[in-house]
Amino acid sequence: MDRDESVRFATKYLEDLLSFFGINVAVDSTLDDEVIQLSVPSTSMNSLLIGRNADNLRALQFIVSQALAARSAEITRVNVDVADYKRQRADRIAEKAEGWIRKVRETGQPMRLDLSPADRRVVHKLAEDYYGISTHSEGEGRERQLVIEKTADVDDGAE
Repeated sequence: MDRDESVRFATKYLEDLLSFFGINVAVDSTLDDEVIQLSVPSTSMNSLLIGRNADNLRALQFIVSQALAARSAEITRVNVDVADYKRQRADRIAEKAEGWIRKVRETGQPMRLDLSPADRRVVHKLAEDYYGISTHSEGEGRERQLVIEKTADVDDGAE
């Protein structure tokens, strides 16, 4: 299954899966950096689809990804978003991250944060735009933490 077929299959598969729950919507799909982006519009079932701590959203992603892998699709990485939940969450995390970065700059002390993998990615990406700040993750599994710190070669007056 080539790239275009993978996107079409993932879109149809998710639409069929949602219709099983009585949610008949058209899913928007794009291919972005080798990840199939599937966007489900807002419905009265948003909270069910997202679930507590976005567990149901991750489960939907996993199911679609596994269906693609079972068909030997060229692309199997999938990101499912419902009613822009993930985008809004990323915006909130980015806002918090700016404060964390300011605090690290002011105090010079590294900051360790327990964040989900998706939230860590948002902070890593944002930190790239800040001179003199670096981020990395330490630990394994659920114990993995994000570390924000000043780089050793930075003059405190530099911006």
